Amino acid sequence: MALDAKGLRALAHPVRVRLVGLLRKHGPSTATRLAERLGVNSGTASYHLRQLAAAGFVAEDAERGNARERWWRAVHRTTWLNDSELVEQEPEATLAYLQSVAAAYTLHTQRALNEFHTMPRVWREVFDMSDWPLRLTTEEATTLSEELTAVVARYRRDTPQEAAQAPEGAERVVLITHVVPELDRPETPPGRPAVQGEAGTGTS
Repeated sequence: MALDAKGLRALAHPVRVRLVGLLRKHGPSTATRLAERLGVNSGTASYHLRQLAAAGFVAEDAERGNARERWWRAVHRTTWLNDSELVEQEPEATLAYLQSVAAAYTLHTQRALNEFHTMPRVWREVFDMSDWPLRLTTEEATTLSEELTAVVARYRRDTPQEAAQAPEGAERVVLITHVVPELDRPETPPGRPAVQGEAGTGTS
């Protein structure tokens, strides 16, 4: 689903980004169960689910719901922000959304690190955290992103249908990619002390 202004504002909250992610990952659930996973109260989860429903990201699962308990399901499998004009028109919502996504990515990584020593050895050996500083033009960076997307598209998505047909031993793997511009800053003015990163002491 491509984000419009309404959708962008609806997702400009870390709890909502995580709610959508949980429903996509684990399937339909209730506000109570989702609240337990997020460490919030059920009232908070219910409120954010209603906001997401109003924006079209989640919907009630009538097949599972009853008079006492409402079940929710994700409406879309993916979400993307690729409207440059929208980014210009909604700078605060854009930043809040991207910060929420970044926080969710950090949680993915931290959870895997917490489980690193209990992973089977074969999975520890494929665990990878790498960065490669590159110097690219905007055209080259665009090509890089497109090529990465094409590579990922060759592999099995984690959808209920494809998971049912996956070979024995297949597990969920989260691939997180970042193409993050680090624009050169002016050199430190004479007489001004350098801070970390300005004198080559920061990490890449």
